[in-house]
Amino acid sequence: MTPERSLLLVGATDETVAKAKELGLNVLLLQHPTKVNAEQRRLADHLEVLDYTRWDLVEPVARRLRYTPGFTAAVSITEPGLENAARLNDLFGLGGTGYDVTRRFRDKAVMRAHLADTPDAVHARPLRERADLDAFGERHGYPFIVKPTDATASIGVHRLDGPADADRVWAGVRRLAGTRTDRVSTLMLLQDFLMEEYLDGPEYSVESFSSAGRHVVIAVTEKFTDPGHFAELGHAVPARLGTAAEERVRAAVVAFLDRLGIKDGVCHTELRIGARGPRVVESHNRIAGDAITDLVHSVYGIDTVKLALGAPFGLAEALPDRPQAHGGAAVRSVTGRPGDLVESVDGVAEARALADVLAVRVSARPGDTVRPLRDNWDRLGLVAVTGKDTTAAIRRGAELVGTVLKVRLKDPDGRPRLAQAAPVGDGTVTRS
Repeated sequence: MTPERSLLLVGATDETVAKAKELGLNVLLLQHPTKVNAEQRRLADHLEVLDYTRWDLVEPVARRLRYTPGFTAAVSITEPGLENAARLNDLFGLGGTGYDVTRRFRDKAVMRAHLADTPDAVHARPLRERADLDAFGERHGYPFIVKPTDATASIGVHRLDGPADADRVWAGVRRLAGTRTDRVSTLMLLQDFLMEEYLDGPEYSVESFSSAGRHVVIAVTEKFTDPGHFAELGHAVPARLGTAAEERVRAAVVAFLDRLGIKDGVCHTELRIGARGPRVVESHNRIAGDAITDLVHSVYGIDTVKLALGAPFGLAEALPDRPQAHGGAAVRSVTGRPGDLVESVDGVAEARALADVLAVRVSARPGDTVRPLRDNWDRLGLVAVTGKDTTAAIRRGAELVGTVLKVRLKDPDGRPRLAQAAPVGDGTVTRS
């Protein structure tokens, strides 16, 4: 095992470890005790089981591994591992993204403060006490958003439409503060909350790759949401945007990445196009979730996971300024009526075997009660599919849910029904 081909991974999925091995890299894996499994033990060249979100545990282990067997790069593409991977870059002078830049992405309050003097700055203030809600509303108007400073997947996000919502939102913040998000897939503690201006308009995400300060927008992803909650109902690539709107999105994201100081690696940036044009909601210096990486790979032939892992070793492919799309792909979320009971899940293997299916993920289990949609983890699952274009893929995803993939439910009165693809208004109108 040579250090020149050795990668220290701070947290990873099975897929991430497997792709690092496909690149011919030696993998030194730091994995959380609740996430480690037999496949990772098989794939990794060296495994350390520890809480990799704790720097006091990571630092001594990394110092030992740096000495022997040695490694050239420290990388994380999972949210809880980003900050400690950045600290390792600083500690050993590895050349990857450092802590200061990573913190601007990870902490939404730090990001807003860093951008406060820019022309398109979003009004934002930390939430410390109940009276802050009234003060923010009086100064900046309604609606506005309250959210954790460093969570993901829309966990703990609230919208205040007027002063009457303040008590409800404050109670929700107090209930969540100090809790962990392990009802889902992350290892983070919810602590601080932020108030910020509500951004209107349709939502998109941008998947990008940076190398020595050159930012390539690989894909603009169309996102499907509902004004009544913050769960994402689907994604589609390429976004059905007019040329002028897409140019504004690309320019806004490149300017944003420059301002935050990112030079290298993948990023996933979320924004809305409203009356004031594209404005960034948040960004992450990691790959996208929700199978968006599968959509991008299918349409553009670009594997953002391998880009992130291979770049420090000179193994990242040279990207054109404008990668060309071939066909379309979409994710459709599976949802049910709140209060229904999950009776069975069928057709997962059959759906995965179809040629136009990229991924099938089902979190629902028999005996579960369907929860009201609040964030991404209240959904029952998702399917990711390809199509001749974006609209065809959106429609194909909906067809599979309830015909091939069947999540059978029973309502409180005992009547059976099937979970369906969340409605997304999948017409053929191109957004301008």
